[in-house]
Amino acid sequence: MPQNEVLRQRLLEKANTLPLCPGVYLMRDKGGKVIYVGKSRKLKNRVSQYFQNAEKNIKTARMVSSVHDFDYYLCDTEIEALSLENTLIKQYTPKYNIRLKDAKSYPYIKLTQGEYPRLTFTRRRDADKAKYFGPYSGSGTAYALIELLRRVLRLPSCSRVFPRDIGKERPCIYYQMNRCCGVCTGKVSPEEYAHSVRYAADILNGKSREVRGELERQMYAFAEEERYEAAARCRDAISALDAIGEKQKVVASPDSEHDVVALYSDDVCSCVSVFYIRSGTLQDKTDYLYGADSILEYEDMTAFLCEHYKSREYIPSQILLAFAMEAEDTEMISAYLSRIAERRITVRTPERGQLKTLCDMVEKNAAEQAKLYQINTVRNEGTLARLAEPLRLETYPSRIEAYDISNLGKEHLTAGMIVCREGKFSKADYRSFRIRSVSGTTDDYASMRETLERRLEHLSDDDGSFSELPDLILLDGGRGHVSVVRELLIEKGLDLPVFGMVKDDYHKTRALCTDTEEISIAREQEIYSLIYRIQEEVHRFTVSRMENAKRKTLRTSVLTRIPGIGEAKAKKLLAAFGGMRALREADVTAIAAVSGISQRDAEAVFRDLHSDHKKKTEREAKT
Repeated sequence: MPQNEVLRQRLLEKANTLPLCPGVYLMRDKGGKVIYVGKSRKLKNRVSQYFQNAEKNIKTARMVSSVHDFDYYLCDTEIEALSLENTLIKQYTPKYNIRLKDAKSYPYIKLTQGEYPRLTFTRRRDADKAKYFGPYSGSGTAYALIELLRRVLRLPSCSRVFPRDIGKERPCIYYQMNRCCGVCTGKVSPEEYAHSVRYAADILNGKSREVRGELERQMYAFAEEERYEAAARCRDAISALDAIGEKQKVVASPDSEHDVVALYSDDVCSCVSVFYIRSGTLQDKTDYLYGADSILEYEDMTAFLCEHYKSREYIPSQILLAFAMEAEDTEMISAYLSRIAERRITVRTPERGQLKTLCDMVEKNAAEQAKLYQINTVRNEGTLARLAEPLRLETYPSRIEAYDISNLGKEHLTAGMIVCREGKFSKADYRSFRIRSVSGTTDDYASMRETLERRLEHLSDDDGSFSELPDLILLDGGRGHVSVVRELLIEKGLDLPVFGMVKDDYHKTRALCTDTEEISIAREQEIYSLIYRIQEEVHRFTVSRMENAKRKTLRTSVLTRIPGIGEAKAKKLLAAFGGMRALREADVTAIAAVSGISQRDAEAVFRDLHSDHKKKTEREAKT
């Protein structure tokens, strides 16, 4: 009997000993690494299916062929199994499980706490009692919403801190243009401001119609009281809300509030599309695309939906699925989401009528996005295959790592590493390195060697990115850089292809090189475009990291010249006040209230900053 068949029989026998109860299973490869995590309400039935001779799709068959053993956890309820599944997927990041982007990297709109709350853009959800709306499909959507709400509700967009800065300076031009309510004038009470903020929160929650109705009632009330300016502001806000509604695509009745989820999956890729319908209009949408390795079937959608909504501030009362699920699964998801939202959430699949039409539309979108993904994938694969020919690569360069060194004089030597997976930039895998071994000079070769040495030290890590060997290493440099890195690889017993990206006199990509020869890529337009994009991206990323390091030093250096203030205290002060401007405007009492800052330190900081401010004012007066 073939060895693979013996292994399959052993795993099937083990699976048949499992109980018929809820649980979570972990599939492991020959090295013991977890490659897939799943859950089931009947553990024995689900796990044994993998090792039977029944026909499987290509993705599942590929995963099963790599399984050498499995572990399992028994759970009391399906919801407990679902929670554990999500936890284990995050812990092990298995190769074949779909993974949502880390919630920290999604754009949110934050409504701060305090007497005068503000709307801000953020990618972090802190435990600070603020309200978070989103996540949104892109930063452009979030910024556009913030700008829109500020304009419609005349919310301040300046950096002043209220109530501290009320009456300290004259109103800015936005107040004169009637685009800000003018909190800084002292004429806006906290109650009035709270009304506007509540409207903003309602609009972000999809309650534009309710806000419009309330503004309309206020407009008529102000008109009866002959407060015509206030009535005109309400009228303008209503007009702006109507204009928004006209731009948004109406897809359902005005009182509709749903999220619609559709799934498209084949052997090449999968796509989950989520449409967010508020007040009958499509307010935002998100498309999640997964490649051939990720298993995404209808059974996996329970984990997907629960993880998706864990990161959202608001969950509508009804979630529509454009695919059928077993009644037990939809009931479980409904119960899980209801517990998160602390109110009743219904998950169902419409079978007829307007809602079914809406589901069909989202399903078509998922199929179209998957089609575009396949077209781009085929194009990228063709380019990478053509790149392998002139470089005489033994393997298809699925993972390309590119490196660059940047510095400002002899300071802040920074190395950047970017990753290109299947021809696309994988920003989650980017890394930067502060060069340690080189000081007082700009030795690019030594800096590049240190960078690669530190990167290769992480190959043994249990990290989803650093533990992977690159198929191709590209260096922003010439033959000398390649020679140094090749020498390092030989020392470590690694045989990896390394090439330099050579630039011409105009700082543009000219060719690739080894330590002995140059390889022209000018005539291969697709290869040239790929290398050019990689070289520009690694340069952009590295310079941005170097500039960030320099900016932090400049911010703290102004304070560290003050006797008694070191770098640690300077960072505390800047973090407490949010910047030099606010710190300069603070009094001694406020400065001394910062943790770790003594009264003597506070007086020294206040004296130094105000001495600087006085000198600057005198210089400006003379000029």
